[in-house]
Amino acid sequence: MKKFLTFIVAALLVSGVSCGTNGKSTGEKMILIKTEFGEIKVKLFDDTPKHRDNIIKLVSEGFYDGLLFHRVINHFMIQGGDPNSRNAQPDIQLGSGSPGYTIPAEINPKYFHKKGALAAARLGGPRNPKKESSGSQFYIVHGVVYRPGQLDTMEININKQRKDLMMRENFQAVNNQLTDFQQKNNKEGFDNLVAEINMKVDSIYDASPEFELSREQRQVYTTIGGYPSLDGEYTVFGEVVEGLDVIDKIATVQTNSANRPLQDVKMKVELVK
Repeated sequence: MKKFLTFIVAALLVSGVSCGTNGKSTGEKMILIKTEFGEIKVKLFDDTPKHRDNIIKLVSEGFYDGLLFHRVINHFMIQGGDPNSRNAQPDIQLGSGSPGYTIPAEINPKYFHKKGALAAARLGGPRNPKKESSGSQFYIVHGVVYRPGQLDTMEININKQRKDLMMRENFQAVNNQLTDFQQKNNKEGFDNLVAEINMKVDSIYDASPEFELSREQRQVYTTIGGYPSLDGEYTVFGEVVEGLDVIDKIATVQTNSANRPLQDVKMKVELVK
């Protein structure tokens, strides 16, 4: 089977360049996220220009100032950018706000979800088949450090899930025919159609690239850490170059059942000149 590098390599937000740059500019645009826990300096990738230009525009307009990190999950990520979070009451559930538009996906195989990756949040599932990003919401990966065996198991599970999804979609497409065969007690027709679908899915799956972590991803995920199951699914468009310790602090705040911090974690975002 071909290696499914693109599927997994793509979504993990900070492609190998990263926490070792010490904030030195390499020509990319930078933003600075200020919080009560400290400052997070983030480099924006030039090869995700739609996401880069969008966040620069919003930052220039002061869009993010006073917004919250409204969704925080330790060992996963910290998420913010919902305009509804500004001055939101403590009992309000957040996460559905936007500036009224989405951004086309720019999933790049160079970037993956290592710790410190900046990625665009989005609506998941079949309602968003093109994986378009939220116009303003983003997350920064906190993640965990994996053992090699855990990554092996993850690859096996992801490939199994991909095949299961193919199977469900193909059986759903002929559901009316299967129901008709059952109602007419046509066992031969039912069994033949099931066999046909199984053969079709096996053929499609065998011809498709297999999900497999690259050597670089494995090295990063077993040292720096991250969240590899998101790779290829979300647009990674930047990385933290200073302030990983601030992410650690925010990631461990107390939250409610909706993962909203009990004490507001506000942000102010500026362009680094």
